[in-house]
Amino acid sequence: MAAYRMTGGPTGAREPLLARGQRVHDGLVVDRRLGEGAFAEVYRVRHHVLGWQALKLFKHGASLGANFSRLDEARILSTLGHPSIIRVFDAGTVDTTEGLRGYFTMEYVAGGSLERLVESHAGIVPVPRVTAVLRQAADGLSVAHERRQPVVHRDLTLANVLVTYDESGLRVKVSDFGLARETDPVTRAASAQGTVAYMPPEVLIRGRGYSAAGDVWALGTIVYYLLTNCFPYDAGDPVRAFSPERFEHPLRPPGDFNDDAGRELDGLVADMLRVDPAGRPPMREVAERALAPEQPAEPRTTAPRAAEPSADELVRAALALSRVPGRLADAADQLEEAVDRHPRLRERHLNRLTTWRRGVVL
Repeated sequence: MAAYRMTGGPTGAREPLLARGQRVHDGLVVDRRLGEGAFAEVYRVRHHVLGWQALKLFKHGASLGANFSRLDEARILSTLGHPSIIRVFDAGTVDTTEGLRGYFTMEYVAGGSLERLVESHAGIVPVPRVTAVLRQAADGLSVAHERRQPVVHRDLTLANVLVTYDESGLRVKVSDFGLARETDPVTRAASAQGTVAYMPPEVLIRGRGYSAAGDVWALGTIVYYLLTNCFPYDAGDPVRAFSPERFEHPLRPPGDFNDDAGRELDGLVADMLRVDPAGRPPMREVAERALAPEQPAEPRTTAPRAAEPSADELVRAALALSRVPGRLADAADQLEEAVDRHPRLRERHLNRLTTWRRGVVL
């Protein structure tokens, strides 16, 4: 199951606003709730033609106008059009247990977020996968940054970068543009938002607006964490973990923690994490510098959790599902989840997964 994160504080358990089997419209039926945040719930839904999708439903909406005002995220996403940015299919309003609410539908990504990728590799993700994440995310975000009126994400985190697999291997999908804004045409900045652990110093310390350079910082933070399993400029003191004082100390390169991180990658990450935003490279340059040849690395694995099915059980279940007429897409979702949880399965089953995605059973 994909991890879709919504910003905001913790919320108490509550009944879903949509019921299993409820029709959003003639072609769209609710399957189950995937997650919930302070402002929205996310459901897996099935479209009668397009198959599985994710539906983001806003919890609050006092009027029709208020519901539509919350759909800026869908509007922005619909204008970007890049394979590394989550696609939007539809937007509108739907009747819920608490009245009319705004929603939009987007790609359903079965593989999960970068949080799950970190977990599946026991904390340190192999360098080839990290560079693939960096290159693809930067390429997609550069499209947003290079618009006539640039769009900045403002809340890039491990939780809202999703991963899936196709015939080319790992594919990144940047999601959760709920805080994304078009920048001021004069200052090229948007209001300060985001998650503290990924917040650039110019916003955290000086209270400046969030610019494209802030997205570069946040992506650099993500890459640093994937390589080292810790955040950059870590003061080593939990109380001061995200305090402004930590930026007074020099950044330790990822290579200090990960022998596979070479000098070029160390240098690129260091440039992305410069305290002065003027010194950070634009996102397009980040994508180009991340194109350095990748060296194969043996994936790290972890033993399956006792409470979860084993790798073999997951694969057997996916194979059984593939033999059921009309369930091949579901089987592909299940196999993709198995491959993501157990990286050692990737080489063995990637070809099967890609052919299933094309509708072919081996």
